[in-house]
Parts: sequence; C-alpha cells; structure tokens
Amino acid sequence: MTFDFENPAVVQIDGVDGSPHPRPMQVGSEKERQREVAKTAGMPMTEFEGTSNPYIDYESIDLLLSLQHPRSPGYDEMCFIIMGQAKELLFKATYFELYNARMRIKEDDLANAATLLRRTKKIVIQIAGFWDVLATISTGGFNQFRDYLDVASGQQSFMYRHVEFILGNKSETMCSVHENVPHVYPAIKDNLESPSLYDEVLRMLARRGHNISAECLDRDWSESYTPHSSVENAWLDIYKNPGPNNDLYMLGEQLTEVADVMSQYRWRHLVTVERILGFKPGTGGSSGVGWLRKVVDHRFFPELWSIRSEL
Repeated sequence: MTFDFENPAVVQIDGVDGSPHPRPMQVGSEKERQREVAKTAGMPMTEFEGTSNPYIDYESIDLLLSLQHPRSPGYDEMCFIIMGQAKELLFKATYFELYNARMRIKEDDLANAATLLRRTKKIVIQIAGFWDVLATISTGGFNQFRDYLDVASGQQSFMYRHVEFILGNKSETMCSVHENVPHVYPAIKDNLESPSLYDEVLRMLARRGHNISAECLDRDWSESYTPHSSVENAWLDIYKNPGPNNDLYMLGEQLTEVADVMSQYRWRHLVTVERILGFKPGTGGSSGVGWLRKVVDHRFFPELWSIRSEL
C-alpha cells in the first residue's frame, strides 16, 4: 500500500509502568459489588483514585498496548506485529492448558483432562484464524517492511516451541535457538527433557492394563516421539468399543482433534507464506515454504492416525 497513513497514539509510553509483575489490587466480593451497584444505580463506575483504573491494572493493558513498534514506512507492518503478538499470547494459553492436562492425566483424572483438551482445540482454532488476517497482506505490502525483520522469524518463537515440545515433537536444535536467552532457556530446556502429554497418556494406558512396551515408558524424553506397535495395538483394542462410556476412546478422539487443528494451523501457515512470498528463503535462514512443507507432514500422536486404516 502506498497511501499516506497515521499510527494513532493510544498510550503515552513514558507514563506506562513497564514492570512485568502483577500490579497491586484489592480483592473484591459479591457483597461489595451489591453495595456499589446500589450507589451507581446500575451504571458503570467512572471515577477511580490514582492514575489508573482497575481494568488497566488487572491486565496491564497500557503496557500491552504500548508494545507495538513498527520500524518501517510499510502500512501492513502494524497488522503483522499485532497478529504475531496475539498468536504468542494464545500459544501461551495453549501451553497452559496442555501443561495442566498432562498433570490431570498423571493423576488419572480424565474427566478434567478432557475439559482442558476441548479448550485447547478451541484456542488453536482461534490461532489458525490469524492466518486469514495475515493473508490480507499482499506481496508488495510485505516487501515494504520485510527487510526490517532482519533475521527475525516465527521459527524462533519459544512459546510455539513449548507447544510443540509438550505435544511430543521434541528438537534439541530448536531448543538451542534460545540457549543465549537466560530468562527463557531454562523453561524450554526443562520442557524438552520432560515427558510430553502423549508420554503421560502412554504411561496411563499402561496403568490401565494395556501392554505398552517398556521402551515407550522410560526413554530419553528429549527425543521426539516415534510410533510403536505396542501403542498402536493398545489404541486398536480401545477403539473396539467406541462410545461416550469408554473414557479412553473419548480421550483418543480428543487428542486426535487437537492434533488435527494443529495440522490445520501448520497448513494455513504454509499456504499463507507461499501466497505472500512464493518460494523465497525465510528471514530466519530456512528455505521458507520448503521447510514448512516438511513440518506439515508431521502428525502428533501418530498411532491415533495409523489405526484408522485398521478400523
């Protein structure tokens, strides 16, 4: 786009509390809310003490909305930055749900694990929808700011990598991307070296009496999961009784749905990049579309896909 445009100011950055820590707030109560609504006659509160208001402080909104800094004269860069930051927030939400779903599975609490997996699916669907917005950026529009990325690339996203790792697609190489970032690396390295969600599912299947090979239950967790016949046989046995009363069958379907929407996210990524960039190299050193095609072919929870041919 070549028209003149403005970036409207919404926050005076110099006045923002830049601390990442929670801001002090009081804890309310239903009794207090009833008292306030009587004072306001049902209208929203409009007067607050100090230099902020509770909503801004609760979610650090002024800080959040002061973090968008386009570097180029390209109009589409603001869209690109906001979509990228919003995706990172939702990757964090995805990891939060998967991390706790893994804990529930370790405790054999499949009912609550199922709730968290359903939410995970909905979050990933939302993330995939961001590609619909990014696809509105034309090749010319992207070229106006692409050089300003230097070698920055979404492949360097540690939050996306957390999601990949907890789902079982481990990579020492992609973990090492963050080795020089001391406030990020310990958590991603711990994730790399911990059992994935699927590893804990297999341990749970073994506890439930399925004959899962020992090499699947105790291995080098930093290595990406590879399919095993004992796991396929276990799922085939479980899928002999499909229905809502079979909690393991329902778990298998929920895992498949999560893997499905993750594949859809990757596919939308590939198609959007090809639409905008063609087959140019990526900014972060990858081959671009060529690299993404390899990623698209990967499936999480592989036995849940391979058994479909036997059902």
